[in-house]
Amino acid sequence: MTAVDGFTPLIGGIPIVIDEQVVGGIGVSGAASSNQDEELALAGANVLMGGETKIGAASTSSERPGLVIPVATAQAIFIDPKSVSAAFAKGVPLLETVGYKVHASRRVEPGQAEIHTLDTDVIYVVDGSAMLVTGGKAIDTKEIAPHEIRGTKIEGGQEHQITKGEVIIIPNGVPHQFTAVTGELHYFVCKPTALAETHLTAR
Repeated sequence: MTAVDGFTPLIGGIPIVIDEQVVGGIGVSGAASSNQDEELALAGANVLMGGETKIGAASTSSERPGLVIPVATAQAIFIDPKSVSAAFAKGVPLLETVGYKVHASRRVEPGQAEIHTLDTDVIYVVDGSAMLVTGGKAIDTKEIAPHEIRGTKIEGGQEHQITKGEVIIIPNGVPHQFTAVTGELHYFVCKPTALAETHLTAR
């Protein structure tokens, strides 16, 4: 479905599973954020499922919403070349799951300073080149979504000219910013997501 022209996958759709069978689904859109859409959909699905195993919330990205695969339906996923090319043409996520995300990112201009408090960015540069600043301190920061912080620039960071074929790993919590882009930059980003501290608390 992500290959359909004009189609944008959004967080907020949850399957209803009874006796290990998907019998329907519930979708929510229009809350204050995609995270709230998902929380409301989860609440509704879990009420309808009664005593069945509950579906947990997926980790999400504020960069662009993507397809969420709940744990209950996780399986090997194969994405054909046409879908990958279409995703790079638009710069959209290929997949977002509970524990990781895969983005086909496209950039033609500099961006904001970013800090992902849960996601580690594992970047593979497919084509193009750019100046990437990592480390230092992000200035004028604000939280734009849970676990996602943006700023106007980075002070005291290190500049790296990244080019086709390189792999860059940016651990969660490390500020980073694309300050210059030459031509069109295409890069895969795999984002393993750490558990939030609140999820680790025993109850």
